[in-house]
Amino acid sequence: MLYWLAALSDGGDFFNLFRYITVRAGGAFLTALIFGFIFGRPLINVLRKRQGKGQPIREDGPESHFEKAGTPTMGGLLIVGALTTSTLIWARLDNPFVWLVLFVTISFAIIGFADDYAKVSKQNSKGVSGKIRMLLGILIAVIAAIWASAYHPEALQGQLALPVFKDTLINMGLFYIPFSVIVIVGSANAVNLTDGLDGLAIMPAMIAASTLGIIAYAVGRVDFTEYLDVHYVPGTGEILIFTAALFGGGLGFLWYNAPPAAVFMGDTGSLALGGALGAIAIVTKHELVLAIVGGLFVVEALSVIIQVLYFKATGKRVFLMAPIHHHYEKLGWSEPTIVIRFWIISLILAMIGLATLKVR
Repeated sequence: MLYWLAALSDGGDFFNLFRYITVRAGGAFLTALIFGFIFGRPLINVLRKRQGKGQPIREDGPESHFEKAGTPTMGGLLIVGALTTSTLIWARLDNPFVWLVLFVTISFAIIGFADDYAKVSKQNSKGVSGKIRMLLGILIAVIAAIWASAYHPEALQGQLALPVFKDTLINMGLFYIPFSVIVIVGSANAVNLTDGLDGLAIMPAMIAASTLGIIAYAVGRVDFTEYLDVHYVPGTGEILIFTAALFGGGLGFLWYNAPPAAVFMGDTGSLALGGALGAIAIVTKHELVLAIVGGLFVVEALSVIIQVLYFKATGKRVFLMAPIHHHYEKLGWSEPTIVIRFWIISLILAMIGLATLKVR
């Protein structure tokens, strides 16, 4: 919205600053952060009053989690509200990729909200049927995949770009749509599975989003893509505004989610953040890099898949409990230790992901 103030500029005054994506990204970050600080406590008070007993705690979960009974959920409303408001204020609203990422984020947030509401109202951990959530997620992802392909350069439509390998594209044709669906839905559910400890999911999501934001800015500039030998996707630079807003909103939420958490993000936040990461990956044609940058989420999801398949086949468990962060809890690791070490792993993976831009 504020970008249009640049039209008032003659090229040498204050309004000219709004032409620069980096300036608007800084504004988006601060706006979302302030939004979180202003509305965080009032939202928590409303959620606590409305929800009563708070988020139901799994009976088969670690014993330490029973101490968290009564903590309200749906804190993802704060993150989504902050990043949406900030993005609408600071991003170019004529950019289709901005609307695509917002569409995916808000749509998955609605699915998560319905699931959280069902859990709180029924006071059980089941919520909305997994099949219904999956079908809705697939529908949203199909729309997003077709949308992204329509605005990609013709030479990149239906193509999968390989990191590290210079100018290498795999023509997936019609299979690119289902592949994109797997990326978006898989990312949403992987972040959802990771959200099991105070602060565990939000920081890695912020780190991954920031990394993808830098990539989006780079692939949206001709000079950068020529230097880095990556594929140019016009318009993706504006995604940096969204990721900066996500980082600011995430920090605002983390202020209240730091151990001991005053609020949980719930599926409202985790599904929205995961869906956003997947959407950014397909927009920027860095789907495979997402698997590196979001490697922590991949491991969390794989731990559940391996546990379920191995148990069905043998009746035994690979991990003491899945997802894998619960395995370390069972081993005796303290919650802060697990969270901080997983943050460190996320940061290392982000650096590796960024390195793929130049290692060609």
